[in-house]
Amino acid sequence: MEENVMSYLDPERVDQIPPGVLAYIGDAVYELYVREKLLKNKLNGGRCDVDLDELHKEAVLRVCATAQAQALADMETFLMPDEADVARRARNIRVGRGPRSMPVLDYRHSTGFEAVIGYLYLLGRGHRLDEVMSKAFDLTEARLTESNRNPKIISELTLRGIGNLRVSCNEPSGVRQWALGNTVKLA
Repeated sequence: MEENVMSYLDPERVDQIPPGVLAYIGDAVYELYVREKLLKNKLNGGRCDVDLDELHKEAVLRVCATAQAQALADMETFLMPDEADVARRARNIRVGRGPRSMPVLDYRHSTGFEAVIGYLYLLGRGHRLDEVMSKAFDLTEARLTESNRNPKIISELTLRGIGNLRVSCNEPSGVRQWALGNTVKLA
């Protein structure tokens, strides 16, 4: 079996790949990272009887567009100039609206986040890829922990073009409920 189906590409080749394709690859890479990390945490906790439904819900909370968009915003100064450029280009592509239940800006910013992951993966920058994914995961974990401690906390985010939106996180299940309102809660 081949070590890496894509084999690592030189920077010029990766720069020629459309940002949407980088995001496509990055989506798969980050989801696998999150799933592995969650499974490892469950197994290290001494649990061998892992509830797959619970594991899936936990993964979805961490890889949803809102979580990825917020992670990208929090990591703006952490990104290298070439990574920030990839994120900017990917945010600005026209790939459709995305799911109707999701704010357009979250979808675009999460595309930028995924493109950075895909970019680093295709370049074979494994160490940097691990740094970026680990930081994003830790930032998301901190937000989820904070929202579970105090579900009333509301963070402001103005959404251009579609008005404002309120996102709340119910403590026991972590299920997001979307309703029109004045603010967005980013858990």
